[in-house]
Amino acid sequence: MRKKMLATGLAILTTFAVSADAHDFKAGTIEIKHPWSKVAPPVAPVLGGYVTIVNTGSEPDRLLGGTSVIAERVEIHESKTENGVAKMRPLKDGLVIGPGETVNLEPGGSAHIMFVKPSKRPAAGEKFAGTLMFEKAGAVNVEFAVQAMGEQPQKVEDHQSHQN
Repeated sequence: MRKKMLATGLAILTTFAVSADAHDFKAGTIEIKHPWSKVAPPVAPVLGGYVTIVNTGSEPDRLLGGTSVIAERVEIHESKTENGVAKMRPLKDGLVIGPGETVNLEPGGSAHIMFVKPSKRPAAGEKFAGTLMFEKAGAVNVEFAVQAMGEQPQKVEDHQSHQN
């Protein structure tokens, strides 16, 4: 009986621990799942931001950029390899999220969020505020969870939704 109660208690605590870190946001037909960033080195001139964006609507929307309390500006960047050389550049026209499409902005991926000239470098476990700007969904206030180097983000399906 005691083992069963202990197992039940641990299961409940585990559920609360997972859901406490989960943070998703929604505006119109756009779902923003687990915005996060890695801990940055003390002298880094930029920080990377990552997120999964789902467009549940029947029309495309476009992520144009954003703002953050910790950086001079927020840009959407594209990464490509040209002639064997990796290059990164801002997407001047933003990033299109097609109808019914899921776009992953992740480390090593083709696109990510760039926090330019950060004024603060939050530690692992902290969160910082930001706003992502979409062409149709508008401004969406989010929080970026800071994760230690090498730490993997939670699975998208483990997150809870917040209405914006």
